[in-house]
Amino acid sequence: MAGIIFPAEWYPQSAVQITWPHRDTDWAEYLEEVTTCYVTLSKEILKREKLLVVCNDVGEVESHFSEEEQKGLICTEIESNDTWARDHGGISLFIDGQPVISDFGFNGWGLKFAANHDNLITGKLFDRAIFQPDVAYRNSLNFILEGGSVESDGKGTILATAECLMAPNRNQLMTQDEIGDYLKQSLGAERILWLYHGYLAGDDTDSHVDTLARFCDEHTIAYVKCDDYDDEHYESLKVMERELQSFVAYDGRPYRLIGLPMAEAAYCDGERLPATYANFLIINNAVLVPFYGTEKDQIAKKQLQKAFPLRQIVGIDCRPLIRQHGSLHCVTMQFPIGFL
Repeated sequence: MAGIIFPAEWYPQSAVQITWPHRDTDWAEYLEEVTTCYVTLSKEILKREKLLVVCNDVGEVESHFSEEEQKGLICTEIESNDTWARDHGGISLFIDGQPVISDFGFNGWGLKFAANHDNLITGKLFDRAIFQPDVAYRNSLNFILEGGSVESDGKGTILATAECLMAPNRNQLMTQDEIGDYLKQSLGAERILWLYHGYLAGDDTDSHVDTLARFCDEHTIAYVKCDDYDDEHYESLKVMERELQSFVAYDGRPYRLIGLPMAEAAYCDGERLPATYANFLIINNAVLVPFYGTEKDQIAKKQLQKAFPLRQIVGIDCRPLIRQHGSLHCVTMQFPIGFL
């Protein structure tokens, strides 16, 4: 839709939002380990931009950072069910040039988990005047949409998976065409590239696109590539690869596709966890990529350096995060310049 821009993740950023783990979340059993992961991630972000932290205890969060680092911290105490800021965070847009945060509904990935507190976080951030004065709030709570379910190239193209956006208990009264039309109207998209294949075992999100395939620039997509015939994902990811090969960019040119290795299988209590290198975060001058403690970490880093030759590729040990079935991108939400 004319007048609405859904900026790509590589646009210059003012801040990243995270929601800090606490004892009333599913992290309670290994809170120390996941806190270490959050601190490492946060320090890398703070080297390059501000960090908005939704938390239970500001003092506890600030205790992990130096006085210099705290200058970039924006901490606020707001109740939360969990810590997946990508999905309960607001989506940044520019509407007729004005910065706008669209607050979509979040219902725990189709009523799988409680989200009563998480669904209110964005509205409470506005109540507390956290954002710049000219940033407008747009109430989109009548539509369920998680940030991890849509990728934007900043040129009017959205990449999404049909399995997620058509999943029961999200917007089940709408057809795929109706959902596509809504995304065009609300996010300013001119076209939707639908993926009908690709999944990760252990994923609670119904195949969020940010676990499978990601825009790196207007002409480049990095995606999970599986070459192991014995891996359960092989067939589905091969079909997804063919789908990506059939797509063209906004200007009609074929995409440059960069394959990321399928992460080594990781398990917890006998259940395979959704480890993926596609769950990276683009920030100012860097890309933060989840590492899982195997040789494939360096392969993924090398591949992403091809996609982002001018950015530093920084690995973050995300083994604690996948225990709750998410990874690095899932716990973050970026804001373009001018929002904070």
